[in-house]
Amino acid sequence: MNNLLFSNIGRFFGLVLVQVLICNQMNFLGHLNPFIYVLFVLLYPVGSNRLQFLFWSFTLGIIIDYFLDTGGAHAAACVTIAYIRPFFLKFAFGAAYEYQAIKFGQTEFFPRLTYFGFLIVIHQILLFSLLFFDRYKIDLIMSNALSSSLFTLFLTLVLSALFSPKKS
Repeated sequence: MNNLLFSNIGRFFGLVLVQVLICNQMNFLGHLNPFIYVLFVLLYPVGSNRLQFLFWSFTLGIIIDYFLDTGGAHAAACVTIAYIRPFFLKFAFGAAYEYQAIKFGQTEFFPRLTYFGFLIVIHQILLFSLLFFDRYKIDLIMSNALSSSLFTLFLTLVLSALFSPKKS
């Protein structure tokens, strides 16, 4: 339990630092930034306390909001994907989720891609909708959400593969 707690705390602060110091400084094509901090929400242990998980997701989002001056948009997006995560875990992993036996480092690629993909797209659409908050800018919201989703999905899959324990 202590090892899991330290692992989660390390992942939390590591992702915040990488997001703030590296990813927020990237500007591909003028607007494309990866939001790899969502890895914390995606990889949080499945059988953990749900209220505690929602609290940590909110805290993560509000810290990112503080550094980006986005007024709560990241916090709202993080809490939303944390709240709906069980549905997508069940959808992507099926019986493994039912028995709380998911170990993300040992999952197959396609279920992981499905799970990451859906939650990242929802996060990005909600984030950009809150940032622009204008129904007349729906094309801008969708283009930014789609491009950032693809970039974020690629980086999160690479990072999760690099830093997860190997299958035995």
